[in-house]
Amino acid sequence: MTAQRAPETLVVGLVTDDGFPRQLAGRVADGLPARLARDLDDETTWRVEHETRSLPLDEDGNIPMLDLAKERRVEHEWDLLVLITDLPRRAGTVPIASDYNIDHGVAMVSLPALGALRLRGRVSRQIVHLVRHLVAHHSAKAADPPRRILDRLRDLVAPTRHIRGRGDADEHLALVGLRGRMRLLAGMVRDNRPWRLVPNLAGAAAAAAATAAYGIVTTSFWKLAEALPELRLAGITALAIVVMAGWLMVHNHLWDSPSGHLERRKAVLYNVSTALTLAIGVACMYVILFGLALLASIVFVEGTYFAQVLGHPAGPASYLKLVWLATSVGIVAGAVGSSLEDEDRVRRATYSRRERERQQRNRERAEEANTESDR
Repeated sequence: MTAQRAPETLVVGLVTDDGFPRQLAGRVADGLPARLARDLDDETTWRVEHETRSLPLDEDGNIPMLDLAKERRVEHEWDLLVLITDLPRRAGTVPIASDYNIDHGVAMVSLPALGALRLRGRVSRQIVHLVRHLVAHHSAKAADPPRRILDRLRDLVAPTRHIRGRGDADEHLALVGLRGRMRLLAGMVRDNRPWRLVPNLAGAAAAAAATAAYGIVTTSFWKLAEALPELRLAGITALAIVVMAGWLMVHNHLWDSPSGHLERRKAVLYNVSTALTLAIGVACMYVILFGLALLASIVFVEGTYFAQVLGHPAGPASYLKLVWLATSVGIVAGAVGSSLEDEDRVRRATYSRRERERQQRNRERAEEANTESDR
């Protein structure tokens, strides 16, 4: 990497965390050589090698990027190294999508900062963007390669900007403005995979299903559902989801409350992502329960008797309102049923592995601080 022109072959190593980063990198790795040749230098032969390992964390909870570069580049004889993690990263208080060190030929991509949608394309573009900067430092030939108009437009409208790192060779691609924070929040929620919550809350699901079933076969429920306007039923639905999500958060101690001004600012984002993760997970449970309750109402609620109780013909709207109310009440009962769930099980269902590691580190630090204060 000391030559004044681009070498005939450049090997880019991708090292990813296990889980979703590995899956995503596997989908983009095969197409990267062609994209690097197209966007950077078609006279260079690009080769991409992919390795999966658990990226270690230092005592501050950060991934030691430079140490990994020294280790992995030497072992595999890679020219450049790109790390991909699902750990949210910051430069001080500023959230960052990626960072790189030109002296060590290493870069890192933080998946949560790329948002929740079109991740495959965003990761691919981010890797090309980082390799462009790393190669430009070592090769005058690649210093300013031609770029497509579409890529330039994306850079202009993206909620990102380059900021300098602590060292002269460090650079960060920071998220800026409200759009940047919203993208990070969406990425953090997506990384938590809220749809996993449903199969891991057996007690809550059982209580919700039993209560909804009771409501469907109870005539007083029929009359109440018919009497309630759609707007009030919608309000009951929203309240039910909030109640269950709030109960899960409070009962299982999912609220993040670290000490220190900077840590508190970070905690706001983590707490909002937790609340949204739980709300989306409960909403998924609601949709599934609604479908099952609708099927049960068709099977068990006889139309003639239903109309007799209501005092008028029972059409599809009457069945839907009954199922709507029964499902909402069932979700509230599910909050009570969730009290039987193991706290660690709920945490595993709510958070990604990296987020659990971060919380465990915060708890250990809090315990150490309490121990020191007691001495």
